[in-house]
Amino acid sequence: MMKFGKGVVKFRIPILILSFLLLVPAVIGYRNTRINYDILSYLPKEIETMKGQDILLEQFGTGAFSVAVVEGMEQKDVAALKSEIEQIDHVKTVLWYHSLADLSVPMELLPDDMQKAFENKEKNSILMIVMLDTSMSADETLDAVEKIRALTRQQCLLSGMSAVVADIKKICNSEAVMYVVIASALSAVVLSLTMDSFLIPVLFLLSIGMAIIYNLGTNWAAGEISFITQALAAVLQLAVTMDYSIFLWHSYQENKERFTGDKKRAMAHAISNTVASVVGSSVTTVAGFLAMCFMTFTLGLDLGIVMAKGVVLGVIGCVTILPSMILVFDGAIEKTRHRALIPDLGWIGDFVTKRYVVFAVLFVVILVPALYGYTHNEVYYDLAGTLPEHLESVMGNTKLEEDFQMGATHIVLADSRLDAKQARAMLTELKSVEGIKFVLGKDSLLGPAFPEEMVPEAYKEILEQGDYQMLFLASEYKTASDEVNAQCDTIKGIIRKYDASAMLIGEAPCTQDLITITDKDFKTVSTVSIVLIFMIIAIVLKSISLPVILVAVIEFAIFINMGIPAFTGTVLPFIASIVIGTIQLGATVDYAILITNKYKKARYQGNGKKEAVSSAMNSSLQSVFVSALSFFAATFGVGLYSSIDMISALCVLLARGALISLLVVAFVLPAMFMIFDNIICKTSAGFINNENLGVKGIRV
Repeated sequence: MMKFGKGVVKFRIPILILSFLLLVPAVIGYRNTRINYDILSYLPKEIETMKGQDILLEQFGTGAFSVAVVEGMEQKDVAALKSEIEQIDHVKTVLWYHSLADLSVPMELLPDDMQKAFENKEKNSILMIVMLDTSMSADETLDAVEKIRALTRQQCLLSGMSAVVADIKKICNSEAVMYVVIASALSAVVLSLTMDSFLIPVLFLLSIGMAIIYNLGTNWAAGEISFITQALAAVLQLAVTMDYSIFLWHSYQENKERFTGDKKRAMAHAISNTVASVVGSSVTTVAGFLAMCFMTFTLGLDLGIVMAKGVVLGVIGCVTILPSMILVFDGAIEKTRHRALIPDLGWIGDFVTKRYVVFAVLFVVILVPALYGYTHNEVYYDLAGTLPEHLESVMGNTKLEEDFQMGATHIVLADSRLDAKQARAMLTELKSVEGIKFVLGKDSLLGPAFPEEMVPEAYKEILEQGDYQMLFLASEYKTASDEVNAQCDTIKGIIRKYDASAMLIGEAPCTQDLITITDKDFKTVSTVSIVLIFMIIAIVLKSISLPVILVAVIEFAIFINMGIPAFTGTVLPFIASIVIGTIQLGATVDYAILITNKYKKARYQGNGKKEAVSSAMNSSLQSVFVSALSFFAATFGVGLYSSIDMISALCVLLARGALISLLVVAFVLPAMFMIFDNIICKTSAGFINNENLGVKGIRV
């Protein structure tokens, strides 16, 4: 690695020029990467609900719909509004009373459930179903939503997933830059307090920032990324790769003392040392992110690949761009030197080794409630339910619930050749399902006062195309609730009794699939991440016992972190239970590996177990403390700022997880070393147990 280090030092100016030039295509790629704001679109394409969405688009020319509540308008004005909405690009049609019958036909002739479905006379509200010819989260759909809102903001409120996605897009566009600003500013504060120069944090952030831009720019090759990945990528990359820069800087300082007056030689050795150490430790972080690629819910694949790529680019930047910057600005760095304000943590090693039994007991005592909380925390799947109340989509959903007692809206796709008698029987049975407000199908209007001849042909065409007929079902229950999930199961049972190929689609059925799929994903990702990281630690440390201890210690920290919400009554986003454990394990096991390497070296040099553990802690904890504090700073501020609970909750959990991992590594890990030292020495390469030989203080 020395050749590589010397090469970086020699070509530091060309490296800096090239790195800045590469920002141009990276920025272009970043600006041309589409952001997907629809979480449900990451469900597997082969499941029924997703297939049904494709059929809806192909057969009916409808991919998205939104329910609009119009207040305080006369029917003729609503009819005019309907016509205006239908003129908007990609609006296929608008369903309401006027679609069911001509305005000259008295509404009283419609069946009672149809009258109540489209009008609330007490509150002077009218309901319309706006159908679009594009998919639920397509850019064209979101543009159409904004244009509909612009027609009459005060009197027309849109609800539904497309409206929610449009609002999420606006929030992300307004907040995304601030996520990076907050994370960078707080990290800079922490680094300024813990490092010995005011300029070096700026260089750290600049080099990492360039790696982040490269990462975001190369996402263009994938075509699109999710809004969660977009929001978290920069913050997480900053948080998990900062310690690589810290390691390079500390190694450079040590080598400057070793090679007095020869800064270039010192940096070449620092780069060589950093490559050897950082590449090994970064592999565990990459493995943690890649474990998410095993999710069938492909949001994990999206986030996992982007973050794994980000770590690799972060490592490359750390051993090329950062050392080049440090050498170029070395004079300025020296002028901004100051005494580090972080207290000396050298006392912790001796403190823990003397009281290791106490910390081992605490481990056992805390493990029980931590495990209980970890297995009993509550999660939510309804993204709209956690958005700020002032958003138009949230107000639309609330208005729909208040005026029409409607929550979710389902769509049934059934065979259009279904016998008329069976079709009516299915319709009748669906109307009787508990919580169903109304069913809108081609036969819904028929009755003694409303013969088939009065049903407009245009209405029939909307609900029947080719091999399929479509039914709208309005539910009282909210998406992701236990009631709506049970209702979906009941509906599936009914429709398949009449048509074995019938499908139930919509936000609620998709969310029900999301619950089932992510529950399996949680188990898969946890297992894969543990196995991958276990194998990496076993290879890197050449040990059988150490991977067990290190993974167990970090998993203990994860149990505490994910268990706390169960005792505080906090409901977590569903994605948190899947990704937090994986990220926390992959990112913070590095702390344990750093200390373990120092412990291994001290044991190999002939130190007794107490001296080896104590010296490992004393020489490593300062770096671990700075790294964990930087991780905390980068994520905690974003968690407090973000108004999207899914992003906020993930950042707060990551921030807390970094601190908990720090405490566990500082106090529990050394206790494990003290207790299992004999086993570690017997099952690991590079350990000499001199105590058993009656020899101490010699170098082997």
